[in-house]
Formats: sequence, structure tokens, C-alpha cells
Amino acid sequence: MAADLAGSRLAEQWREILCVHARTLCEIDRVLHPYGLGASDFEVLDLLAAEMSAPGDHCRVQNIAGRVHLSQSALSRLIGRLEKEGLVRRSVCEEDRRGVWVALTEKGRALHAEVLPLQREALARTLKR
Repeated sequence: MAADLAGSRLAEQWREILCVHARTLCEIDRVLHPYGLGASDFEVLDLLAAEMSAPGDHCRVQNIAGRVHLSQSALSRLIGRLEKEGLVRRSVCEEDRRGVWVALTEKGRALHAEVLPLQREALARTLKR
């Protein structure tokens, strides 16, 4: 009986986490939509901005993959879309031809700076307790 109650509480806690996650993603998508971005797009731009302190810095796609909640193929498609929009630039890693570097462009850095406050405000609204 106690195990059933504990299991029910865990399941309810899990459902609440999923609800907060979904609500937060929807809010971020809503505020970023006018800028042509979604929550996952912003997450990649935000990670790149954090990793790249100076223009010309770049990051391996493999390092980003470990930090976003996307499959390798979904991340590759997302980076392709960002590249098509001129927000990032991809290049082959000369040391390891299997590796791919990705870097923010000036356009990507500017867009990230413009929408960063909107994303943070969305987080504050949906995650406040």
C-alpha cells in the first residue's frame, strides 16, 4: 500500500515536470516565433554564444549534441536550417575529417543578443514558483 502511494506520488511529480517543460517550450516558441526561431533553435544559438567568447571561435557539433535534447540527425537538420538563414557557419574539422565545427555568424550573434531577453523573460514567467 505504501509502495503504491509512493509510486503514485512519483508519477504525479513526473507529470508535473512534463507539464512545466511543455508549458515553457510553448511560451518560448510563442515569443521567438516572430523572429523565425523556435526553442530548439534558440538553445543551439545560446550554447554557441556561451562557448564562443570571441568572433572566430567555433564549437564541435559533437559537443553541442551532448547538451541539447535532440537526436544527432535532428541537430544536424537544425544546424542546416540555421546555416541556411545565415545564423551559423559549418566547417570540417581539419584534425578529424569526421568532425564538424559550427560557429555563430555576426547575424546569428546579433539575433541571439536581440532575443535573449525575451527567452529569459519567458523562462521567468513559466518557471516562477
